Amino acid sequence: MDLNHNPWTILSSKVEYDNPWISVTEHQVLNPAGGKGIYGVVHFKNAAIGVIPFDEDGNIYLVGQFRFPLEGFSWEIPEGGGPLGTDPLESAKRELLEETGLIAHHWMPLVKIHLSNSVSDEAGVVYLARQLEQREAEPEETEELHIRKIPFEEAYQMVKRHEITDSLSIVAIQKLKLMMLEGEL
Repeated sequence: MDLNHNPWTILSSKVEYDNPWISVTEHQVLNPAGGKGIYGVVHFKNAAIGVIPFDEDGNIYLVGQFRFPLEGFSWEIPEGGGPLGTDPLESAKRELLEETGLIAHHWMPLVKIHLSNSVSDEAGVVYLARQLEQREAEPEETEELHIRKIPFEEAYQMVKRHEITDSLSIVAIQKLKLMMLEGEL
C-alpha cells in the first residue's frame, strides 16, 4: 500500500473567500470511490503557535479571553499565529511576551499538531518555556486577556472537567502530563 497515494481527483478549484489570515477553496472532486462531490478547504496563512510557561514551582500560566467564533470565554495556554516560513520559536517568544509579559530562558519543542485536518491545513507547534522572567505584557488591540498562574495539576484537571476546550491547549497539557508520568521532565 502506498501511503502517499492521493485517492482524490481534483476536477477544478476556486477560491471562494480570501483575507490576510485564511482562504477558503472549493474543489470539485472525484472521491476515492469515483463519485463526484465537493471539498472545501480552509488554508491558514499562519501556523498555530502555543506555549506552556512552566515555572520552577510547577505552575503554568493560562490566558483567558472571549473567543468571537465560539461566542464564549475560553481558558487556553498562551497562543497565537506565526507567519508561515518563519521560525516558530521566534513566534512563540513573541506570543509569550505579548500575552503574559513573560520571557523564558529555556525552550523545548513539546508537540506538533494538525488542528482540524478534515477541513483545514492548519498546523501548530507548542513549546515548553522554562526559567521564566516577568516583564510587561503587550497584548494586541484585539485581545482582552485574563491571566492565571495555577499549579500544572489544576490545569490538567481543568482539561478533564472540560473547562479547557481549546484543542492546542488540551494536546499540550496532556503531552506534558504524559512526559511527567514517564519521567521525561
